[in-house]
Amino acid sequence: MEALLATFGEAFDEVEAYGNPPGADYLRQLLDSDYFIALAALKEGKVVGGLTSYELKKFEQKRSEIYIYDLAIAAAHRRQGIATALIQKLKKVAAVCGAYVIFVQADIGDDPAWAIAKTYCISTY
Repeated sequence: MEALLATFGEAFDEVEAYGNPPGADYLRQLLDSDYFIALAALKEGKVVGGLTSYELKKFEQKRSEIYIYDLAIAAAHRRQGIATALIQKLKKVAAVCGAYVIFVQADIGDDPAWAIAKTYCISTY
């Protein structure tokens, strides 16, 4: 998780925000939870990208939504299909969770988030 946080910090140019992890116990509890999903892409044993998402259980029906919170690939490893592979894996995880949609927040001007949503038919909010 610490390597994934470092990758996010560099990719988002927010090293300070991602460079102060909450501690091993907290991260272990988060990873052990049934609502947090973390996927890391490795090359030669090194984290080169990843995504984090949350399962949101709905109340109106027995189903879930998956919210992609962070998705980043290290600059030197972009345009190699890593994000595609991560999203394809997340789709499989979502199916097991009974999720009917995956969504990503795409703010105006956040072209990469819009491109992800458009390419993979993911809902945006």
